[in-house]
Amino acid sequence: MDENLRAQIDSNLSHLDGLIRRGSELRHTLAADPSDKSALVANRAWQQDCGVAINQLSGGSKAHWLARAFSEAFLVRSTSGQVVEGVAPAEIVERLVGVLEQAIVSLSRMGAGQSASASPEAAPTPRRFEFVHNPELRPVVEQAYTDSRNALEQGSYGTALINFCGILEAIVTDALEHMGLSALAAAEIPEAGEGTEGNISDWPFNKRLAVAEKAGLIRGGCARLPEVARRYREITDADGNPQLTVSENDARRASQVLHVIMRDLNPGR
Repeated sequence: MDENLRAQIDSNLSHLDGLIRRGSELRHTLAADPSDKSALVANRAWQQDCGVAINQLSGGSKAHWLARAFSEAFLVRSTSGQVVEGVAPAEIVERLVGVLEQAIVSLSRMGAGQSASASPEAAPTPRRFEFVHNPELRPVVEQAYTDSRNALEQGSYGTALINFCGILEAIVTDALEHMGLSALAAAEIPEAGEGTEGNISDWPFNKRLAVAEKAGLIRGGCARLPEVARRYREITDADGNPQLTVSENDARRASQVLHVIMRDLNPGR
């Protein structure tokens, strides 16, 4: 993928994450007090920023699937299909956040020949982990991804980070195992020959990332992985719960790195 396009995608992902964060804060505030004047003013500004982002990603086309989803978010309908008037502001915010999540999925699966303004027919299908070689692993990481996004939105940053890193470890391990130890050895990767007793799944997390990068399976995206993410197993108890406080910034950076690595490992990119 062209480096300029990759940088643009990463920038858009970061911007969308920021909009989602603002939206989540607004939703909590408006859910508690729908008449909060300062929150309503902030909501209008946020919706305008969302509109600008969606317009950019859809190439200014109102017919684009993302632009249509954005417009539809304001039209909450009853079970009979009629538009409901007087919908709570928090509900509109929730629907718009959902559209932003769709945009993140789309960007994360963008191929080298696609753009953020691709036509509706070219919009990526939200099957994030088709590239995983082990078919039994795909539904596991798909569910973990959903849980991770939910945890991030709910402010459970430690849980979100641990899940994001678990997915990252799983998909990188899958790619390494598919390549095989013999191929790694033939590639003369020093790290792959250090303490190779047992399976690749026995290697430390950081070693797997380093070997995958040296093997050309992934690029340099893991350089942005926070230190706490690299040590995620050390901060996790037997039940998978975080044992120290994780910042929102670290959790979101782990999410962004995961998206980058997913694109690296996706053969259809």
